[in-house]
Amino acid sequence: MLQRLSQRMNQTRGEGGFTLIGLLGVNNLLGIPLRNAIPSDLKFRGCANKSAAQANVRASIPAIEAYYADNNTYAGATLSFLQTTYDAGVKNIVVQSVSSTTYCIQSTVGAETLAPLRGNPRARV
Repeated sequence: MLQRLSQRMNQTRGEGGFTLIGLLGVNNLLGIPLRNAIPSDLKFRGCANKSAAQANVRASIPAIEAYYADNNTYAGATLSFLQTTYDAGVKNIVVQSVSSTTYCIQSTVGAETLAPLRGNPRARV
């Protein structure tokens, strides 16, 4: 048994493997594009989160304006009430503050937070 094990070890010693220079070359060929791609990916992720937050705020505007049309005030508008009464698709927003004539809604997706609306439905989002 020991003799067989010794024979196997001797067989594998004679076989060549990868050289250090070869491994470094492959590492450089793969590492340089990846090093450049990671910051780009993070930038795209930030842009995607910002776009998603903007879409959430835009999607909530018709529901809150419908609430105002029915009640002649923004006071009392909550996310759960807007979802159950007007549009179940309103999601990922926080109703920051509401009064009789103004409202402020906020959406956070990832690290991006968007809260531009303060009762002006024509405000740029």
